[in-house]
Amino acid sequence: MITTHVAEQIDHWLRVLGRPWEPAPGDRFVVPGRDIDDVFVIAEMTVDVEDLPSGRLVRFNGTTEWALDSIPAADVLWLPWEHQLRAMLGAAFGSLERTPDGYVVRLADGAAYPGDDAEAAYAAAVLALADSALADPL
Repeated sequence: MITTHVAEQIDHWLRVLGRPWEPAPGDRFVVPGRDIDDVFVIAEMTVDVEDLPSGRLVRFNGTTEWALDSIPAADVLWLPWEHQLRAMLGAAFGSLERTPDGYVVRLADGAAYPGDDAEAAYAAAVLALADSALADPL
């Protein structure tokens, strides 16, 4: 799983590029700054998302172990899965390779991005593309 620091970087560039996270069933997230270490997954039975005039709201259904019924979606941090990170790479993605030290994502241009696990390698490649996009806007 990617770190919250990396997730914050991805969240930042998505917002800068005008493509903020759109919560969907199956997405995982954390609630930073609330002393809650759990990773949550959006699922209709336990955690869902409701669009209100005041903004998007993440609702926790049936949670009795702590007092959090809902929270603005802007206050949660998305932790993209491996397949979501790969999708962000789009046509730039070349391959994912297993190495003795972990994994390497190779982009179509030959650039290589290592990581301890596949998600970390994908995230490194996504952040490199984001830096390029921000340095040379489309």
